[in-house]
Amino acid sequence: MKKIYVFLADGFEEIEGLTVVDLLRRAGLDVVTVSIKEEKRIMGGQQIPVEADTVFSQEDFSQGDMLVLPGGGVGTDNLEAFQPLMDLVKVYAAQEKKVAAICAAPRILAGLGLLDGRKATCYPSVMGELAQADKTEESVAVDGCFITSRGLGTAIDFSLELIAQLLGKEKAKEIAASVVCTSAAWA
Repeated sequence: MKKIYVFLADGFEEIEGLTVVDLLRRAGLDVVTVSIKEEKRIMGGQQIPVEADTVFSQEDFSQGDMLVLPGGGVGTDNLEAFQPLMDLVKVYAAQEKKVAAICAAPRILAGLGLLDGRKATCYPSVMGELAQADKTEESVAVDGCFITSRGLGTAIDFSLELIAQLLGKEKAKEIAASVVCTSAAWA
């Protein structure tokens, strides 16, 4: 079974992180939420407390298939400031394992030089930080092992694309239908 890690930091955008968890679990994927702190309790950007499955220091990420970075301005800042996660993102990218980021979080990938010359998208006010990327305003952009998305309003399309990347487009369409997603991309 494919294993996906969703990283949670104080200030993360709850819908962006938890929509991914919900839809990927509905698809039968092994999704693990990971706190970057030494405690499992994370406070979301809208002051919704969330308990992660595990903490970063207690997990072995070597057998994972995908890393997911939810956005939120403060959450993104906190993820970016956590060097062990930045090192892990670089390892996954070097191994061409999938790395996904939504909202402000694609700026992390850009800051690491991973989106240079690649098609990418992000939250409109952060677009300038994707300096060397081939910027698009599509809801979701896929280029190689990188999947990026614009924000809270694109969280379902983003999650369905992650399913498509891991299990195929038919499975993504099946999950879309099961949650009454009317997006043209998944009809």
